[in-house]
Amino acid sequence: MKRIIKKVAVLGSGIMGSRIACHFANIGVQVLLLDMVPRELLPEEQAKGLTLDNKQVRNRIVNTALQTAVASNPSPLYKKEDVRLIQTGNFDDDLKDIASCDWTIEVVVENLKIKQSIFEKVEQFRKPGTLITSNTSGIPIHLMLEGRSEDFQKHFCGTHFFNPPRYLKLLEIIPTDKTDPEITAFLLKYGDLFLGKTTVLAKDTPAFIANRVGIYGIMQVLHVMEKLGLNVDEVDRLTGPVVGRPKSATFRTSDLVGLDTLAKVAQGLYQTGETDEKRDLFQLPAYIQQMVEKNWLGDKTKQGFYKKTKNEQGGTEILTLDLKTMEYGPKQKVKFQSMEILKPIEDLRKRLKAFSQAQDKAGDFFRETSYGLFQYVTNRIPEISDELYRIDDAMRAGFGWELGPFETWDVLGVRETVSAMETAGYKPADWVYEMLEGGHESFYRSQNNQRQYYDISSKTYKVIPGTESFVLLDVLRGTNVVWKNAGASIIDLGDGILNVEFHTKMNALGSEVIQGLMKGVDLAEQDFRGLVVGNEAANFSAGANLGLVFMYALDQEYDELNLMIRQFQNAMMRLRYSAIPVVAAPHGLTLGGGCELCLHADHVQAAAESYIGLVEFGVGLIPGGGGTKEMTLRTSAEYEEGDTEFNSLRNAFMTIGTAKVSTSAAEAYDLKFLRRGDGITLNNNRQLAEAKAAAIALAEAGYTKPTPKTNIKVQGRGGLGMFTTGAYAMQVAGFISDHDRKISEKLAYVMCGGDLSMPSEVSEQYLLDLEREAFLSLTGERKTLERIKSILTTGKPLRN
Repeated sequence: MKRIIKKVAVLGSGIMGSRIACHFANIGVQVLLLDMVPRELLPEEQAKGLTLDNKQVRNRIVNTALQTAVASNPSPLYKKEDVRLIQTGNFDDDLKDIASCDWTIEVVVENLKIKQSIFEKVEQFRKPGTLITSNTSGIPIHLMLEGRSEDFQKHFCGTHFFNPPRYLKLLEIIPTDKTDPEITAFLLKYGDLFLGKTTVLAKDTPAFIANRVGIYGIMQVLHVMEKLGLNVDEVDRLTGPVVGRPKSATFRTSDLVGLDTLAKVAQGLYQTGETDEKRDLFQLPAYIQQMVEKNWLGDKTKQGFYKKTKNEQGGTEILTLDLKTMEYGPKQKVKFQSMEILKPIEDLRKRLKAFSQAQDKAGDFFRETSYGLFQYVTNRIPEISDELYRIDDAMRAGFGWELGPFETWDVLGVRETVSAMETAGYKPADWVYEMLEGGHESFYRSQNNQRQYYDISSKTYKVIPGTESFVLLDVLRGTNVVWKNAGASIIDLGDGILNVEFHTKMNALGSEVIQGLMKGVDLAEQDFRGLVVGNEAANFSAGANLGLVFMYALDQEYDELNLMIRQFQNAMMRLRYSAIPVVAAPHGLTLGGGCELCLHADHVQAAAESYIGLVEFGVGLIPGGGGTKEMTLRTSAEYEEGDTEFNSLRNAFMTIGTAKVSTSAAEAYDLKFLRRGDGITLNNNRQLAEAKAAAIALAEAGYTKPTPKTNIKVQGRGGLGMFTTGAYAMQVAGFISDHDRKISEKLAYVMCGGDLSMPSEVSEQYLLDLEREAFLSLTGERKTLERIKSILTTGKPLRN
């Protein structure tokens, strides 16, 4: 049966329900969002003479929840205007409207009786054959089916979204023994292709996969912390980015989620975990019980393991809870010898290997928490999953880990780690020994350009299902690198397409990356038919190498700086006017030079979560790698007869002048960073495959080398007058500094084509020369150097 999702009903508009509704709106699906009818009037409603029968009162709960969600930061919507796709209503008046929906998702409170009562009402109106699922983090899915019809049971399963649904990629699909396998397969595929999720098939076991392993991991950390005498600040330092985990680490994450939620899930796992060998670990430590009793629940109550307060100077100060005295005090400086050794190691795998060998208390903590985790996940197979890769997928997508437990174990070495685990009292499950005895030394391997996992039941390696169509650079690096230097690699993706991957810090665009880009074009023109620029790092590129700019400017090496900028411009133009199609695949931070690269690609295949912007203004510069030129060109190309041309130019000027960054790829269209025809990929795992497909499509459509533009319309003195007057007024009013005014005037000079007496047509090279000259002149400004230094030393711009 062909199944198309045009409209979805979301029952329950709380934090999860409203945000699930928003994410469906993100992908263009109509949503019916329903909640309860209020039982009492608010004072302001009484003052207006309203009654409980008024529609605005009856829909107050759902409308307030949706408004709160849309106004939250970060936003659950790619574009706030997409809220128009969400229709609100209430259970009493509008539940009948679910008959027009293809999928009904229940997201009410975590109470089985309430869920069952909702489903009883749903069955009265639901159209047979439509999907019906429950978003729950722990209630057994099969218990919800009591009294339901055969058609309901056949089309029902659990769909566990993680909060916030837009940003956390995990979607656990939990079928019952009554669920039609075709429904399970459809949801796994739909979540992947349309919702951009890592969909993981989970069993109907306590807390499913991610929360089962994740909560164990937290409780194990608390146990080892107490054993080794560590404090909150030390543990968060040891369980954050240093081991490939989110910055929020352990205790900050607990504050974000809420201590009440953590306690509830842990208690649930203790109550239902009669067969779990680590059941006792889920008993809450006395200090967490005490914190819950005091309502120290984290961010929702303004204090948890951390507390934000004001110091004597009126500045914000973060205090840390001392778990021994239960009093707050200043954050403690973390001092471990191993942390200093690990700090310069950029590669996570190398860093983890080094950490496992550290001979201090931090090393002891890392080993014991890792060994406990490794043991636990081996014992959860086949209880929570038959395949080990699903556990890794769940932890990466649901908890933001860069590597799952089995992937981490591979990094440390399976055989040698097993020996160390035995010594430490964490012997793994028998199937691990069987794997090693069979000559299989790792849980994953790369073969035939595909990633394979060790399948326990067959005792062989199998391709991870669903990844056959993925392009995985991590797999291809072993065999398909055709050229590399210290900053970039060129990888053969197959089918005549090359890929340039960056591997500098934050993927900054320095001379080695530029060399890689130029080499990539050269090789593609010689023996291939297209080029993709993409990577699998957290961010596409944070921009040009500011450290090099600062060094040259500080030493007044302006010839070197001029050469550096010219080479960057030439590389961008080489990408734009090559004989083969170039496709950029941005994701995450795509700033400054990273944005300029995308502006010069033939096609951009952006990840939905792409934060694209020309941010040079914030460090006292203007875009110097062709960004100013390209935004001027795009403004010129979009002029239509009858338009006020200055309005379009002003919008582009303000985008650069305010260093505006898109909050999503969808918003990047409005800012002119993306053009009509550029694409968006919802699932990051598929981005490089779709970028490669776009390059092939361009090549097969008969791509021909374009010619540089010579007819870019600029406004000359007319535009300059407008911008100069505006900058002066802003400076006099105190909205911008003297230096900001100077940068604004430089930017205007380039975008207006210089001091031309009337509107004229100019070439790209003409604008590039103006752009380079303006950039160079600004690097000679003391205040610009101060701003760059501030960014390099503190990560924050200095306003002056």
